[in-house]
Amino acid sequence: MKKMAFVFSFGWVLVTGVAQASNPQLVKLGKHLYFDPRLSKDNTVSCNTCHDITNKKGGVDGLPTSVGINKQIGGRNAPTVWNATFLSVQFWDGRANSLAEQAKGPIVNPIEMGMPSHEMVISKIGQLQGYKKLFKEAFPKDKQPVNIDNLAGAIAAFESTLVTLNSPFDDYSKGKKSALSLQARRGYDKFNSLGCVSCHSGDHFAGPKLSAGTGFYMKFPTYPGSQYDKKYDLLTDTGRFMETKKDQDKHMWRVPTLRNIALTAPYFHNGKVKTLSEAVRVMGKTQLNKDLSQQDVDDLVVFLNSLTGKLPAIKPPKNLN
Repeated sequence: MKKMAFVFSFGWVLVTGVAQASNPQLVKLGKHLYFDPRLSKDNTVSCNTCHDITNKKGGVDGLPTSVGINKQIGGRNAPTVWNATFLSVQFWDGRANSLAEQAKGPIVNPIEMGMPSHEMVISKIGQLQGYKKLFKEAFPKDKQPVNIDNLAGAIAAFESTLVTLNSPFDDYSKGKKSALSLQARRGYDKFNSLGCVSCHSGDHFAGPKLSAGTGFYMKFPTYPGSQYDKKYDLLTDTGRFMETKKDQDKHMWRVPTLRNIALTAPYFHNGKVKTLSEAVRVMGKTQLNKDLSQQDVDDLVVFLNSLTGKLPAIKPPKNLN
């Protein structure tokens, strides 16, 4: 594949990451909502259930695919919520144009949070005096501040604070050469020379900066026919095609961020690959048509570990009454 220059420009991401976080009341409301299982039909599933930010799981649940209400199993692996604010579309298939739009989906998904409608979740939350107070403080100009758009917007505002721009590679990119080991630097060189950067480019290793709603997609597997297709069931789920029904979208997927990738096992849309080293090996074959050596895999894994940021300790708030 064609090699591409790898250029970092950290200025815009810092602004983007704090833009929605400038209203502390909005973020406070969003944090309460993010952790509240009462957004689900049976009061068992919260946003944090599948996108766990409390125990350094990397903003995921560590499962192949997530478990919703009534112990139902979802169809796809839960993407990390860390640094999701920097992505131009959400979900594996890019069907949501923003964090706020994404937040509305799981609430009414019958397998995930299972609420019959957005109206019912608003009725449920709106009966709680604590939420009435926080919604009013976050949206003081609204006559009826408790509504689904405000609820989703508040969750998105909290999620926009979940950024980790403090990894060893971030330090290295800013000039601190000692931040990366020799092996990590060797892995970074291979990341570029092998062609991994053709897809995982940009500040967040998720492709170029695009306007909201414009997704950066790649076919996976780009080179079908390897032993991995069957071993890891790579072809059953047709990706973005399931949303658009357009033939050109078959097996097209939003390119995920590689930030904190070492913390987000298992891997790929179906969570079939358990380890990062195996994921690297699979990507080499399916996306680059290369059989990577063990040394290549080891070097790349060490480099990918350098993309792990410092995750802050986040304590769930007490439920509002």
